[in-house]
Amino acid sequence: MLKRTLIGSVFSLGLIGAALVQPALAQTAGGVANAVIQPEPPGLMLGMVQNGPTQMVAGNIYEGLLRYDEALKPLPGLAESWEMSPDGKTYTFKLVGNATWHDGKPFSAADVLFSVDFLKQTHARARGNLAKVASVTAPDPRTVVFTLSEPFGPFLGIFEVGSLPMIPKHVYEGTDYKTNPANNTPIGTGPFMFKEWKKGSFIRLVKNPNYHVAGKPLLDEIYWHVIPDAAARAVAFETGKVDILPGGSVENFDVPRLSKAKGACMTTKGWEFFGPLSWLWLNNRQGPTANKAFRQAVMYALDRDFARDVVWNGLGKVAVGPSSSSTRYYNAKLAKYSFDPAKAKALVKESGYKGETVRLLPLPYGETWQRWAEAVKQNLEDVGIKVELVATDVPGWNQKTSEWDYDIAFSYLYQYGDPALGVARNYVSSQISKGSPFNNVEGYSNPAVDKDFAEGAVAVGDAKRQEIYDRVQKTLIDDVPIAWLLELEFPTITRCKVKNLVTTGIGVNDGFRDAWIER
Repeated sequence: MLKRTLIGSVFSLGLIGAALVQPALAQTAGGVANAVIQPEPPGLMLGMVQNGPTQMVAGNIYEGLLRYDEALKPLPGLAESWEMSPDGKTYTFKLVGNATWHDGKPFSAADVLFSVDFLKQTHARARGNLAKVASVTAPDPRTVVFTLSEPFGPFLGIFEVGSLPMIPKHVYEGTDYKTNPANNTPIGTGPFMFKEWKKGSFIRLVKNPNYHVAGKPLLDEIYWHVIPDAAARAVAFETGKVDILPGGSVENFDVPRLSKAKGACMTTKGWEFFGPLSWLWLNNRQGPTANKAFRQAVMYALDRDFARDVVWNGLGKVAVGPSSSSTRYYNAKLAKYSFDPAKAKALVKESGYKGETVRLLPLPYGETWQRWAEAVKQNLEDVGIKVELVATDVPGWNQKTSEWDYDIAFSYLYQYGDPALGVARNYVSSQISKGSPFNNVEGYSNPAVDKDFAEGAVAVGDAKRQEIYDRVQKTLIDDVPIAWLLELEFPTITRCKVKNLVTTGIGVNDGFRDAWIER
């Protein structure tokens, strides 16, 4: 068995380090963290609701078996150690021995088995991630064994709290999951417990006094403030009502001012696991965008450096292709498209474009995205493409993209660290299905790409997987099923007195466990 656990000498050094810093930490224990949550979550039962705001709040209530650092290496969570068999088909997790649910009941292997069954019914991404799991067994209350039908390369990457949260068996077994009262008062094992939710105003979490990690958490409470207006959120930070603005809380044009305010600090870390990548859906089914030369023309027409430097205030990176640079097996050497209006014009002509109006659907997430849509419209018109901006709200955007009622549409999706987890779903033909804005919305179909993604998921060894994903990236970059824009960076702005908030690859989503406030 290939064993991944803490090495004795490193562990000893960690204890020495902890002893040295503990007095300082003890002096700063306690306090209330005031953060913005935007928009207000639709719910906090993380096993059934997975949108961004829900994950941000509930990721501090629930836990997964593993956590991940910014290099996406697994860290202990509710599992203290784990082993993988040489053939990549058996994974054995040893659970922590002192974890309890917020109602005092002990956490055990039975909860893990129940959570797997629960999430297969309620969590679309978990269902896909668990598709190759042939069985899950519990030899004893602290041991869980996952047996796969065939190797699945990214398997150790599926246990993050938002991807596979642990659900209390004793609360949900034998109930109607959707109507269980605990959905309104979530019960996890995490460092903070749900206390109060005043709709439209705040969500309050309080310290878990029986948390299984000694000395954690240090904070007493977290208030998540619901402030619908972006300008008001900025003012709340400036006036001291809130101390934490998670990524996406304010408009990009406010970031430079707020991050330079007295006593303010900013980081773009904490998004490595998600790898948010923005693009334009290009409808491959009909109209000018069904033509490959036209799609290539769109790529050459886009001034993505302008988008990064002006629209996003220097935040983010120009995307190379289908994978973010924080996603495994990314290959920067495959870059092809630069800003080249002359080449774009030639390709527009080659495509046979006859001057039809192309409908461009902005993402209705605030003024930054509207400005970006206007810039893209100008880029495309500069190379001879007639563009109409189609105004809509969030439900309208969801409906139009889900029903394929668009020509070009803005979007961005998370990548979850591995091509098999968050990239393939956007390009394989099996994911062409009406009703979701988060699958193969463009309608791209290429049997070679389907085959490569299928092989990449089950290949054993990094070298083999890299070879396969290099090939699929090269094919996609040539076919341009969608127009890649930027690897987005969402800055977290805090008072500098808030320490140690972003320590993992999902940042604020599980960061309050280790955070403290300097006095």
